[in-house]
Amino acid sequence: MLKDLIEYIAKSLVDNPDQVSVSEIEGEQTSVIELKVAKEDLGKVIGKQGRTARAMRTILGASSTKAKKRAVLEIIE
Repeated sequence: MLKDLIEYIAKSLVDNPDQVSVSEIEGEQTSVIELKVAKEDLGKVIGKQGRTARAMRTILGASSTKAKKRAVLEIIE
């Protein structure tokens, strides 16, 4: 569920939605969600002063609280 949410948001932001790759590494308490986008779309996902990335992390945090898990978003270059 969390992986699909991040994938949907990222594909909506970038110019090359076919190059968006999201993987989830699940632990007992925490899930790490890794987001990879095309190099030219990296700025769009991060945003000015990291605002877009911070907003995505906030949405992920709210969703993971509802699912009673903890999730961390990693944007990979």
